[in-house]
Amino acid sequence: MKQALQKITRTLSGFFSVVFSFAANQAAAQHKLTHHIVALNKKSSSREIINEVAVCLKDILGYRLFAFVVKKNSGVDVWLDPRMYKKSLEDIISKDFNIRPEDLNYLNQTFEKGELEEEFSMKHLVYYELNEENCSSRLYMLPQKQVTPFHDEVVGLILQGCATALSKQIKMENLTDAAVVDPLTGCYNRREFETQINRHIATAARHKNPLSLFMFDLDYFKRINDTHGHLGGDRVLKEISLLVKDNMRQGDILARYGGEEFVAILPETDKAKAMELADRLRSKIAALRILHNGTCIRVTASFGVSELTPNCDMNKIIQDADTMLYKAKLNGRNTVMPGLIKICSPLQTDGKEKIRI
Repeated sequence: MKQALQKITRTLSGFFSVVFSFAANQAAAQHKLTHHIVALNKKSSSREIINEVAVCLKDILGYRLFAFVVKKNSGVDVWLDPRMYKKSLEDIISKDFNIRPEDLNYLNQTFEKGELEEEFSMKHLVYYELNEENCSSRLYMLPQKQVTPFHDEVVGLILQGCATALSKQIKMENLTDAAVVDPLTGCYNRREFETQINRHIATAARHKNPLSLFMFDLDYFKRINDTHGHLGGDRVLKEISLLVKDNMRQGDILARYGGEEFVAILPETDKAKAMELADRLRSKIAALRILHNGTCIRVTASFGVSELTPNCDMNKIIQDADTMLYKAKLNGRNTVMPGLIKICSPLQTDGKEKIRI
């Protein structure tokens, strides 16, 4: 009898210990949740808001994967932690949001082409949706343990807390984007380009890093408008700007300088590398076939390249690129100036090419 009572006592003691521990954990979680929700409303950008959500959920629930995806007018933003899950999650996000993987904009990660990636099982992936007036979002998680009603409640509360803050911030960012982004191509406008180039010139000079710039102009663009109408011309501008952006690094900046003329800022890039990139883009543009109203439109582009030199300012680096663009036009169009010219010396016997700039 005594042993039976001791066994019951131990069982009840363990039970109440679990109950009180669970209650204590919930109380602590609610305190943390309140702290994070208050912090959400003090953030000044959508990136900071999403980061606070990630910190909150990791603090309270823990996770193996966290991804917050926001669909905005300008595209789809992704906040991902950790980065090693990118490959496995990208296909899921692309299907859910009907977008190409290369069009995802990562807010907190920078990936290089050819970077090694590993695949992970998404069997236990869970997601929560957040739909506001101007914000369609989805939170993806791989929990470290089984999802409980308590987990769902915490996630629901933190999403409610971020909904108002995120919606308000996106409205503000959309107003800002409208002031700096060309509505047709999605590139920066000329005014924002001038802001960006001055900032990058100052950074390059301070750190003694190379900085290059290229300008390009679509050849005989008036003929396209005359033949296919302005809607056809608009389609060409959209397709060309998309092609160029897809083949530039994430840190490079493309702006519509005016009409059919574009300009790109290439940080930490010397003139030779900039000319190589410009020539690759020239070749891709020439090979592009743009369908409009059942007709295939072809277009070429001429490029001018310049590099930051000592005591060079915004006007000088732009003027140098514009001069080279003018020479490219005089040189027959569909070319890059200055260009990489490959020559083979008659005295050379090793079969290797020399490159002259």
